[in-house]
Amino acid sequence: MKKEIIKTEKIGLSQKAFVFNKDGKFLTMRRTKTAPSNPLKWDLPGGDVEFGEDPIKSIIREIKEETGFTVKSPTPFDVKGYVYPHKNYWVTVAFKAFNPKGKLSVSWEHDLYKWVTIDEFLKLKLPIKLRKFAITLKRSVK
Repeated sequence: MKKEIIKTEKIGLSQKAFVFNKDGKFLTMRRTKTAPSNPLKWDLPGGDVEFGEDPIKSIIREIKEETGFTVKSPTPFDVKGYVYPHKNYWVTVAFKAFNPKGKLSVSWEHDLYKWVTIDEFLKLKLPIKLRKFAITLKRSVK
């Protein structure tokens, strides 16, 4: 059977990071009620890779912009592709980062934050791709 090829309007690359503290918990932040996507769902630091931008530098930049934290050597551990309405196709890379430096300063995109375990995170209201990344991460630490 031949697979149908869908022409897309836009192809994008985004990233999300599980930023772990010294206690083994990672930062999650809730998106505001006015967020253009996934309002009031819990999120991770990250965002879109800009055209021509190095992906590692991009996730370091996004973590800094959204949390105030500086991290070194984030490590990718999973990747997912999704087709969204209006024929947009996004590939998202999940990273792990450890021992953030600096003072937490949550960006305007989020209204709450907390440090959680993977099991605590999975009990929150999450976008599907973040849930899938957390499950992959959980399986990798067993």
